[in-house]
Parts: sequence; C-alpha cells; structure tokens
Amino acid sequence: MNKTLRISFSLKNTYRVNSILYALKQIPLVKKLLPASLYRVRGLKRFANVLSILWEILSMFLWKILYFATMVCGMGALYEKVPQDRVFLHILLLLTVIGAFLNTGMFNPTRDKYYAVILMRMDAREFALVDYGYTILKGIIGFLPCTLFFGLARGVSLPLCLLIPFAAAGMKLTVAAGYLWDYERRGVAYNENRLGKWIWAGAGILLAAAYGLPALGVVIPPAAVAAVFAASLVTGAVSACRIVRFSGYRPMLQRILSQLFSQMDAARGAAKQAAENLISADAAIVSRKKGFEYLNELFVKRHRKILWKSSLRIAAVCLALLFIVLLVLWLEPQAKEATNEIVMTFLPYFVFIMYAINRGTGFTKALFFNCDHSLLTYSFYKQPKMVLKLFSIRLREIMKINLVPAFVIGAGLALLLWASGGTENPLDYAVLIVSILCMSMFFSVHYLTIYYLLQPYNAGTEMKSGTYPLVLSVTYLVCFVIMQLRMEILLFGVLCIAFCVLYCAAACILVYKLAPKTFRLRS
Repeated sequence: MNKTLRISFSLKNTYRVNSILYALKQIPLVKKLLPASLYRVRGLKRFANVLSILWEILSMFLWKILYFATMVCGMGALYEKVPQDRVFLHILLLLTVIGAFLNTGMFNPTRDKYYAVILMRMDAREFALVDYGYTILKGIIGFLPCTLFFGLARGVSLPLCLLIPFAAAGMKLTVAAGYLWDYERRGVAYNENRLGKWIWAGAGILLAAAYGLPALGVVIPPAAVAAVFAASLVTGAVSACRIVRFSGYRPMLQRILSQLFSQMDAARGAAKQAAENLISADAAIVSRKKGFEYLNELFVKRHRKILWKSSLRIAAVCLALLFIVLLVLWLEPQAKEATNEIVMTFLPYFVFIMYAINRGTGFTKALFFNCDHSLLTYSFYKQPKMVLKLFSIRLREIMKINLVPAFVIGAGLALLLWASGGTENPLDYAVLIVSILCMSMFFSVHYLTIYYLLQPYNAGTEMKSGTYPLVLSVTYLVCFVIMQLRMEILLFGVLCIAFCVLYCAAACILVYKLAPKTFRLRS
C-alpha cells in the first residue's frame, strides 16, 4: 500500500514537474537563461520538485479558501435579512451535494491514472483505493480549517463545524459507491468528463435553490442541515466498506481511461468547431475598405454574434436593471439612503464586474481560431509594421465594443447617485462615468496586449503557454481583491483613471517594442 502511494504521488509529481519546466521555458525573459537540455538539469528538476510539493500542499487549502470566501461567504453576505449562520449552512449544504455528484474524485480520468493502470499495469484495485483515499483525505484536511474559520465567524456551532468536513467526504463516498453499484448492475462506467443531462439539470436546480431561496428569505433550518450532514457521515462509512469490497476496478478504469486521449482530441476538435460555428456564413457580408481595415471589418461583421450582439445584450440587461432599481427607489423612498451609501463606496466592486463582462478573451480567442491561426503562417503578417498596424485597428474595435455596456453602467451609476439623494461634490458624477469607461478601456488593452505578447496557441490550436493562463489567473485574483475595498468615489475613481491611462500607455509601448518578436505560432 505504501509503495502504491509513493508510485501514485511520483507519477503526479513527475507530470507536474515537467509541466513546471515547460512553463518556465515559455516565459519570455526566463527562457533565454535556461539551457536547451532543460529536462536533464538536476538542479532545475529539484527546484521544480520543491515547487510541485509546495503546490500540492498549497492547493490543499487555497481552492477551499477561495471556495468559502466567494461561493459561500461572499455570496452569503448579500443576504442581510437572513441570519448569517443559516445562510452559511444553507448554501454550503446544497453546494456540497452538487460537488459530491460532479466531483467524486474517483471517476475523473487523468494522465497519472492512465500511466499507472494502463501502461504500468499496476494493481488497479490497490491503486484506485490508495489514490481515492488520498483524495478524500486531502479534501478533509483542506475543508477543516475553512469550516472552523468561516463557520465560527458566522456563528455556526463548533461541533457542526467539525462535522462538516467529514460529512462532505461521506457524501462523496456515498455517491461513488452508488456509481460503483450502477456499474455492477448496468455495466455503465461513470465518467466525470462526460456528465449526463440529468446530473447537470439537478446541479442547476440545486444551485438556483442555494442562491435564490435566501433572496426570498427562505433557508433550510440548521437542524435539518445538521441532520443531513450527520446522515452523510453514517452513509459514508457504510459506502467506504462497499468501495473497499468492490472487485471490478480494472475493467471499469480501463473503460474510463481508454477514452482519455480521444476525449482530449474530441474536446480540441469541438472547441475548434465551436469557434468556426460562430462565423456568419452570410454571403451578403462585404466591406469596401482595403488592407487590414478590410480584414478587420469582415472579421467583426462575421463574428457579430459574440462581439456586438453580446455587447448590446449586456448593455440591455444593465439598462433593465437600472430601471428596476429606479422603480424601487420611487416606490420605496426609504431605500434611497442605503442605495446612496452603496453607490458612494462600492465603486471598487465594479472592477470585478467590468472584468466579468469584458469581451476581451472571447475576442482574442476568436481572432486566433478564425483568423491568425492561418495568417501567422505567412511571413508578411509577422512584419513589425503589419503587426503594429493591425494591433491598433483591433484595439480600436474592441474598445468600441466594450464601451457600450460600460457607458450604460457608468451613466446608470451617476443617475442612481442623483436619484438616491445625490452628493455634495458634483465632480463625483463625472468621476463615476469616466472611471467605469477607463476600466473598460483597461481590460480591452490588457487582453489584447497579453495576446500579442504571449500568443499562447500552436498551429493545432492547442494552448502551449504557461505564462498566458498565469496572467489571466493573476488578473482575476487582483480584481477579486480590489472588489473587497470600500473607498469614496472621488479617491478610488481618480486612482483608477490615472492607473488605466498609465497602463494603457505602457502596454502600447511594450507591444510596439516586443510584439513583432512574440506574436507568432507556438511550437
């Protein structure tokens, strides 16, 4: 058993180390310092091993902390009329049930399982039990400090906080045992990468109940939550015995893992096909412009569904929400004071909102799949003058697309501020509008800049850059942290405008200097 655990961890660690070394090789400023025989350098491999082990430990807690901070407590903080302990338990219970079905930990086909069971012919039962036991143990260890910290802070009792991590593991064990029973009965191997429509439908209903019911003032009673968690602990213990006694791991895992690489190829093909389906086949779409302006206009017209149509739809939704809030203020004048306070101090929150609605990632992905994927094979397309000219055209276009909902949001906030009682400083109205527009411009510039500087795709449309997703993740984290700030409009707005102007200038300079060398197909 110990030997199997070591081999299992070594497989995961080796794959992760090679991924880290590959990612280091993709960083523009670092790859020149690294030797060509990177994977044979013992010192670098040891460094990558240390990073891998640290990541294994960190990931045990990091995702759980983000999960509790955003999905449970972050969303729960919006329901001020319901006691926080009840909201916490209500949301956590329903999300835990969803997680038990969508992420059992046993039926997820991964490379390390494929290498161990299919290529190395290890004892499938022993490997599955050790790997699954390790996954369940990691979940309990990661959950425990989070339930204690966040649960106790919201008034949940200590015994219940201690019960929840083990109950969550019990739910996963119960569902896993159910899938094993179904495999014995029907011979159907459950695959977490191919979830059925009924599972998705059930998850959608539970998700709507998790966040929709508290808005209506309805939550599951704490006694019922505690009873469900206690029952999960019992069923989990019984299910663990069933999982240990199961004898058909090899045929089941072979059936799941044999589809692994075909699924990956199918996913890439589906992504490419989906990107191609976004192109309008209307033969009436023409342009009278010339050169890159002609190319850009045709691209935008043929991708109107995901660019302009999507932007206008977001703007329409924001406009409808504005009218609803204005109607509420007119019908319930006592809500004006609270609304005014929110508008005056919640401007940092809109950094995350502008991040979420910006079309930058969709724009750049469509650019590669349906344009640059082919044109980057031509030498003229990579000439400095051509790269910079097309960058400026595309930047102008994506700014125009993103500014429509940004203007609706900015003007809407200014109108809400006025309708809810106004402000002593008239400059706040202008700062609200301009700062929202600057946020929109920032994300437009940001996404297009990192696309040109870190172009992540190869000729097969596979992402081959470790830096690109890292930058996207850092962008998300920074926006999430800023969302937690509470600052007056004038102070945060002026800081935001100044930063956006400086960043846009710096980004354009970097593209001018580096993009002719970095904007190419990945090998």
